[in-house]
Amino acid sequence: MPENKHRPSPDEILARVQKEERLATRGRLKVFMGFAAGVGKTYEMLQEATRRRERGQDVVIGYLETHGRKGTESQVGDLPMVPRKKIEYRGATFEEMDTEAILARHPHTVLVDELAHTNVPGSPREKRWQDIDALLDAGINVLSTLNVQHLESLNDAVYEVTGVRVRETVPDHVLREADEFQMIDISPRALIHRLERGDIYKADKVGQAKENWFREGNLAALREIALREIAHEVDEDVSAYRKQHHIEKPLSTHDRIMVCI
Repeated sequence: MPENKHRPSPDEILARVQKEERLATRGRLKVFMGFAAGVGKTYEMLQEATRRRERGQDVVIGYLETHGRKGTESQVGDLPMVPRKKIEYRGATFEEMDTEAILARHPHTVLVDELAHTNVPGSPREKRWQDIDALLDAGINVLSTLNVQHLESLNDAVYEVTGVRVRETVPDHVLREADEFQMIDISPRALIHRLERGDIYKADKVGQAKENWFREGNLAALREIALREIAHEVDEDVSAYRKQHHIEKPLSTHDRIMVCI
């Protein structure tokens, strides 16, 4: 009998069992991804949180950054918030997410905005993604937001497009280990219209934004990068599914052309 070349090795089986055991108790991470500020990531995250709460789940806000956008603020509703933790640093007081308070409360789901954020020195962890990892390990589900330019592996590509070196980055494994992604998409022209209406920044910042990050060419390129990244993640999911279920024949997902004569 010919050997099944797709039969998993003992090491692969062990790794899969260990992963399944870990996932059985670990929380689930959903990331709302976009290509620029103002596309609607936080807005959509809040809507998702409201739907979950209406289904009876215990949902809280761990950290939210509305940037004063009225549309986003209107979606908060009666979602409860865990008070932020005040941290003194160099004579100033900063507010960060109180991860330990969230762990103690242990909700079903917590909202943690701006996944790429760097915590102020003196915080228990350096990066917000590390806070999120602690919440997930405790079995708490997390909803978070991320712009594609903060992915570590895309740092150089984004610099080539925008001329801006993004300093706050997230290791790619954080995104690879997420359970679900939702791409929040909008055309570059529609996003610029939002900017011009004052829906993203205050009026005194609109002109500068349009001359820098919000140039239409920049936005189009960043959008393409984001869509390619999501497509890559979907492809990885399909490949993992085929391997897990020993499917040798490629799934019929490619475009086909029919010519009528």
